Amino acid sequence: MITGFKIGDFLPGFLSRERSIAGKGFNRWMVPPAALCIHLCIGMAYGFSVFWLPLTRAIGITQQKPYPADLTFLQKLCNTTFDWDKPMLGWMYTLFFVFLGSSAAFFGPWLERAGPRKAGFISTLCWCGGLVISALGIYVHQLWIIWLGAGVIGGIGLGLGYISPVSTLIKWFPDKRGMATGMAIMGFGGGAMIGSPLADNLMKYFATPDSVGVWQAFLVLAGIYFAFMMVGTFAYRVPPEGWKPDNWVPKDNASSMIARGYITVDVAWRTRQFWLLWMILCLNVSAGIGVIGMASPMLQEIFGGRLLGLPISFEQLDKDQLGKIAAMAAGFTGLLSLFNIGGRFFWSSLSDRLGRKITFYLFFILGFVLYALVPLSGKVGSVAFFVFLFCLILTMYGGGFATIPAYLADLFGTKMVGAIHGRLLTAWSVAGILGPVLVNYVNEAQIAAGTPKSQAYDVTMFILAGLLLGGMVCNFLVKPLPEKCFRHDESISSIPQLQNTSVSSLGSDACQVVGTKTPAFMVALFWLLVGLPLLWGTWQTLVLAVKFFQ
Repeated sequence: MITGFKIGDFLPGFLSRERSIAGKGFNRWMVPPAALCIHLCIGMAYGFSVFWLPLTRAIGITQQKPYPADLTFLQKLCNTTFDWDKPMLGWMYTLFFVFLGSSAAFFGPWLERAGPRKAGFISTLCWCGGLVISALGIYVHQLWIIWLGAGVIGGIGLGLGYISPVSTLIKWFPDKRGMATGMAIMGFGGGAMIGSPLADNLMKYFATPDSVGVWQAFLVLAGIYFAFMMVGTFAYRVPPEGWKPDNWVPKDNASSMIARGYITVDVAWRTRQFWLLWMILCLNVSAGIGVIGMASPMLQEIFGGRLLGLPISFEQLDKDQLGKIAAMAAGFTGLLSLFNIGGRFFWSSLSDRLGRKITFYLFFILGFVLYALVPLSGKVGSVAFFVFLFCLILTMYGGGFATIPAYLADLFGTKMVGAIHGRLLTAWSVAGILGPVLVNYVNEAQIAAGTPKSQAYDVTMFILAGLLLGGMVCNFLVKPLPEKCFRHDESISSIPQLQNTSVSSLGSDACQVVGTKTPAFMVALFWLLVGLPLLWGTWQTLVLAVKFFQ
């Protein structure tokens, strides 16, 4: 009988936490690009819609060969004769975010024990392996294999990859927690900005009279992502226990909401503060996902011919005109992605100055006003005002993701923040279902009731604004935890969740300040490795966005 099974038992020693303890000369600015290597790859989950249209022609190639009307759900999953439709393919997003949240919650405590290197390694195997399995599913035309590969296995990789750098960066940057998490989570938002145009180019390259080129693109992406994620995985370092930056003195003010100890994950998730933050994230993300999902159709249906300088409604446009405004909407979507990414870094960095609670107040109060003004922009016919509102909304959607880990670290301490953050991400899983369902059903109900398409989103926007008011109330109720809840011992082996970690992992250099002995050119090269793809993705997005204004 086998007992005491641990994931780490089957991984080489160089992946262990002990091997990733940084030496005295390590430069902490090597860690953010390592995190970006992971997040820029798994962030392609946001860009999977680039595959939907080609996959709806995987059998017909030039045009879709649709399902018969009497085909059951199970038959659609297993058929090899007819093309898939977008709703069936779109379930991939649900799988992504459900398994991201659940795997982050389940593996969070293990991450703190095993260290980010093992977590990054398994994330790489799951995400890239999931893409390979999905490529097989496309090749044999079995949708359930695609769901299993990228959706389930890849979703587990998303969860592990998402939380592994966040916990590490917070420990390296206790003086700039918001900025540190913003740098990593900015990468998750930027993954689609790089991956979508890359995937589009790959599909065009591999397309033949007998193939739309998607399964080949999956295999190439898996290879590229494997290389980048492995670089990030082996570049991870964790600071020695008790390390802190030069000349940095932690705030010792009970009113500042900065924890002076730490709380274990088993205690944290039972506190009212945890569930208030859970609701804050869930409501903010539900509203944001709802807006992202309807931004493109809203622009087209609200303004219709006015986008082309014509005084006609959306319903009056011909096929050629519909194609033109669809291209403009694609540029608008690209513009939103830039603001989503920029907001992750901007707002999380600003939270280091304003404090996490005030920053979330801004998200909810300003967000409520912006959401409520969207219907007005349609009534006055101002496309510029509409675009301005949505761009600002998207900065706060991304900013919420990037700021919440620092909020957790402030309240519960940094020692177990990876595990606590993993539990909190179940809110994302719920929001990934709640937001789109709420938006789609309300919109359909409005249209069924005879509301013109140009006005059918008004009620939806007011409902989403109401979600933000609920988040504001939750944020108001967040208070510092009492001192008796915190632990102050520094020994890893004293924490129940980490008792399997060797005390030797603390290293002989504990509490010594990290210097700048890492060669400066190595730091620069590492940043260049992740910076060039980001610049390329930004350029591609800007080229697309420019078309919106032409």
